[in-house]
Amino acid sequence: MCSQKSQYCRGKFVSIAEIMRIFRGALPFGGDSSIMNMPGAPTAARPFCTLEGEPMKDLRALEEIWAKYVYEGELDESVNPYVAEGWKRCRAAGVNPIGGLGRRVDEEVFRSIREANAQLIDAAMPIMQSVFDIVRRTGFLMVLTDGAGYVLETMGDESIMTKTRDLRFIPGALWDNQSVGTNAISVALDYNTAIQMAGAEHYCRTHHGWTCSAAPIHGYDGEVIGCINMSGEADGVHDHTLAVVLAAAIGIEGKLSIQRNAELLRSALEGSADSIVLLGANFRPVWSNSAARRLLGMEDAELRALDFRTLLPDVDWAAKGWMHGGSFADDVRVTTRGGVVRCSVAITHADALGSRTLNVTLKKQKHLIASVNKLIGNRASYTFDDIFTADAEMRKTVTLAARYAHYDGNILIEGESGTGKELIAQAIHNAGSRASGPFVAVNCASLHRDMLDHELFGYEAGASPLGGDRGGSPGKFELAHGGTLFLDEISDIPIEFQAKLLRAVETHRITRVGGTQEIELDIRIIASTNRHLGALASSGAFRGDLYYRLNVLRLEIPPLRRRPGDIRICAERFLARLNSADPAQNKSMSQEFIDGLMSYDWPGNVRELQNGIERAYYATPENVLAAQSLPLAVGDIQHRDQAGQPGSEAGEILSALTLCGGDVEKAAERLGVSRATLYRHIKRHSIDVKSLRHTVSNLKND
Repeated sequence: MCSQKSQYCRGKFVSIAEIMRIFRGALPFGGDSSIMNMPGAPTAARPFCTLEGEPMKDLRALEEIWAKYVYEGELDESVNPYVAEGWKRCRAAGVNPIGGLGRRVDEEVFRSIREANAQLIDAAMPIMQSVFDIVRRTGFLMVLTDGAGYVLETMGDESIMTKTRDLRFIPGALWDNQSVGTNAISVALDYNTAIQMAGAEHYCRTHHGWTCSAAPIHGYDGEVIGCINMSGEADGVHDHTLAVVLAAAIGIEGKLSIQRNAELLRSALEGSADSIVLLGANFRPVWSNSAARRLLGMEDAELRALDFRTLLPDVDWAAKGWMHGGSFADDVRVTTRGGVVRCSVAITHADALGSRTLNVTLKKQKHLIASVNKLIGNRASYTFDDIFTADAEMRKTVTLAARYAHYDGNILIEGESGTGKELIAQAIHNAGSRASGPFVAVNCASLHRDMLDHELFGYEAGASPLGGDRGGSPGKFELAHGGTLFLDEISDIPIEFQAKLLRAVETHRITRVGGTQEIELDIRIIASTNRHLGALASSGAFRGDLYYRLNVLRLEIPPLRRRPGDIRICAERFLARLNSADPAQNKSMSQEFIDGLMSYDWPGNVRELQNGIERAYYATPENVLAAQSLPLAVGDIQHRDQAGQPGSEAGEILSALTLCGGDVEKAAERLGVSRATLYRHIKRHSIDVKSLRHTVSNLKND
């Protein structure tokens, strides 16, 4: 080793491959060293000393240099700077240069030191054994220390082990600068450098018969966490010994990195909410995370003994597509200790772990359903605080609804279109015990007759109404699990389907289309209608048993024409909301405009009033909604009689058309129907779109 005049490492870059080339050429033990096959051994360049062409150390000259410093205090400039600094610290601390015997900590303390360095020991021992197998019977000792210098492990021939015991260079001893004088281990740890020392380079005379080569071991963050050292007789010093130590240190660091990455991966998998199982030969689990064991209700040993195929009977394990590089994903039944659970499963090949290793990920459908509900907005926005009324009858209805919120019985809400049935239903949901769950609203009138089973109860894989080999899907009932299912316009459910619906309402259990397993649900059902459901049941147009099952708790919302005091309150709130959204407008209503609103019977109820105010707001260029704006709010006089029937669509269609300037396509989009459907309704209600478009245009130009 060289550094200026001294023979030490001075920071030249040499690759691990170069070290091993030298190592193979220098030792007579064969070129195929086990060090080359150490797990995780890096191949990148690492800074350390040059190894070729260095002269051997002059041990006699070193003795003279040491004596000159110890007895006269004169330090030769050829001494390695790290060694020189160590000597100075020893002299300042009063370390006895004739001493150097180690002192072992008590057994309990040493046990705690070993426990704290368990990962380092586990990583280092196989590599130390590999090196020792090469240098066996050469008189060298392998030593592993922690970052403080405590000896953790030693490995050597009996002859060298006897000498180390005499020196107390044994596990549990502290081998730092102050305890035993400057040595290769203390320099490597104190200065984060690899170094070879021989003879009198050691501060204490008892070490002068030794040569030591040491290299620091770094943790994942670069911190020095230990040291690997090779010690032997001083006259056996060889510069290639340091190369072996450096290779060992790199190998240990590589293995520590692999261990840490594996631990991070294991922690990530353990912390996953998904259940993860790795299957080996014969489909038996080789590893599972805690979520999987909880889901299946089994301990690790029990799970490993199982053929995992028996737990997922719906999976075609013999399918060629995913068993040979493909993947499998679907909703399936999973047999657990507590019974059958529905899960979404994904099965993929874990290529890095072997061609027969499969990665199985299970996700309970309640988590999937929660994600779907969040994505599509199945939640209730309104509370009882959003309901404003000055009418005594409406207040009574709201008070009763608030009381019903704390009951679990089914609720039937009756009221004309536009009275706020869904608003009341959402408020009930948010005031009840299921407020944190989903609120799934279903417009029964919009469901296609042939799709009712699929929409409400869901379907299994292969039973998609669209055909093909599609995956399964939960229905509205399942999506409402843990929350509220709101069946709007329940009276429009076909009579032939009502028997199936009755059973689901009675038992809170459903079976998917194409499936055989009953799914038990925790739901609260609220139904609404704009017709008199009791009269329909009496006439046979609606099943009486379903009516009575739904009509456990009943609410009737009075139409707006029966509570005229609410017309002005609602109109003012709607206008305030519009002004808030567009402060630059800041519009108001004249008394004449308000009187006109009060004199109208509002067949479309609150919804029609809201649409009318919005229509007049945007179509009126002035800041005051006056008499000329009234036709925009209440509809063209020509069509008032048509809109006067309870439940009529004409008012809503007029509102959308006026707001969209007579553009049928935009109005259809606003109403959520196709253009063809809207044209049919326009024709049925004899609405003159061209005349309406002309009226709106004139108002905007006035």
